[in-house]
Amino acid sequence: MSEAQKVADRQDAVPPGASSVDRFFRITARGSTFAREIRGGFATFFTMAYILVLNPIILGSAKDKFGHQLDGAELATATALVAAVMTIIMGVGGNLPLALAAGLGLNAVVAFQIAPLMSWDDAMGLVVLEGLLICVLVVTGLREAVMHAIPQPLKQAISVGIGLFIAFIGFVDAGFVTRIPDIANTTVPVQLGASGALSGWPILVFCLGVLLTIGLLARRVKGAILISILVMTVVAIVINSAADIKSWGLTTPKVPDDIVAAPEFGLLGNFSLFGAFGETTVITVVLLVFTLILSDFFDTMGTVVGISAEAGLLDEEGRVPNLGRVLLIDGAAAVAGGAASSSSATSYIESAAGVGEGARTGFANLVTGGLFACALFLTPLLTIVPMQAAAPALVAVGFLMMTQVKHIDWDKYEIAIPAFLTIAVMPFTYSITNGIGAGFLAYVLIKAVLGKAKQVHWLLWATSALFLVYFAIDPIEQLLGVR
Repeated sequence: MSEAQKVADRQDAVPPGASSVDRFFRITARGSTFAREIRGGFATFFTMAYILVLNPIILGSAKDKFGHQLDGAELATATALVAAVMTIIMGVGGNLPLALAAGLGLNAVVAFQIAPLMSWDDAMGLVVLEGLLICVLVVTGLREAVMHAIPQPLKQAISVGIGLFIAFIGFVDAGFVTRIPDIANTTVPVQLGASGALSGWPILVFCLGVLLTIGLLARRVKGAILISILVMTVVAIVINSAADIKSWGLTTPKVPDDIVAAPEFGLLGNFSLFGAFGETTVITVVLLVFTLILSDFFDTMGTVVGISAEAGLLDEEGRVPNLGRVLLIDGAAAVAGGAASSSSATSYIESAAGVGEGARTGFANLVTGGLFACALFLTPLLTIVPMQAAAPALVAVGFLMMTQVKHIDWDKYEIAIPAFLTIAVMPFTYSITNGIGAGFLAYVLIKAVLGKAKQVHWLLWATSALFLVYFAIDPIEQLLGVR
């Protein structure tokens, strides 16, 4: 019998003389100790704490339809608060070493796909709506039905496409890649640096950051991404104080006057649940919400199963303990993220770092959540990180998400072509929605051409029909005389 199975079999065995905390979290019963849980909680925090820097940068760098930007300090507070509260709730309610925070990829959808079409309040309202719908899907049992409707290779292709999109954003925001103005009269849309070559100290910081990050990842250093961000921020501060630099972009790296500051809760509650319907078409709103649900939906399922399996908590049928509560809490986290304007919060695969350190229960989440709560008071430190120091993390996360590509059967065209379109269209059109739509439409078309239409779930047919309307919205509006 494997060690994982032994741990799973021991879950109902509460040892005599165990403390009330031990009994509640089943620490000893799951083959763990308080020391391992605490160590695991720290490991998870330091592995995923980069979100406290990246989320404010990603959301703060985007403008809504009216040109408004979210405040970086308020975003840092909202990100830390949601992560702290929902991670602790998951620990107590789900009893899994599974931390939650604003989801990378999901925040990119909100920042670069949704916000330009409406106000920030309306965009965050869609995030709240997405979370509520996920909760409904969990309660009604429809979540599994939707999950089974989409082929696994397409789910993997979506993760890969989002990874490439995130990496592309990192290259662009750091200035490593820039758009060539149309006046250049060239057919090449992007180029290296600002003029076809790399120049300037900020770009050097980014390049060194990428090298440091991939070196740490290759060495399997825990907290590699966070370490790289911290080290390159210090390097940027030193360079900024010694060199004459015109601009770092949105954030200038310099030592703040105060290290500790009171949290700024100005963004909490700033959302409009149905305001988006007055800013764009109903079809567009439906597809945007669907995109958020799809990204959150399957990432969570994969993360929950993966973390539980690594911790040896799956039963003999591969079931996750307390799955219903875990999924419901994850849906509630999306609601909380939208209500706090920090984007949809979701389960983090980085929780595997805590499991690797021995965490097996939700007690580790109390440690991780407590550390996020402490971060609420360190906002000045979190808002001095320049994009050039944080962007290497986007490139690294892009790589990690790209690894899913190995699971796609590239010799099977009915899967490979839709997967390829999903992956390619996302970065090439700067849109996650477009990539998902292209993949779905290609999949149902190829299945129909091959005489395998009955193999496609009706939910996928319905979704593809929505995407067809989405892509053809302009001629449809003209035919209907809408404009």
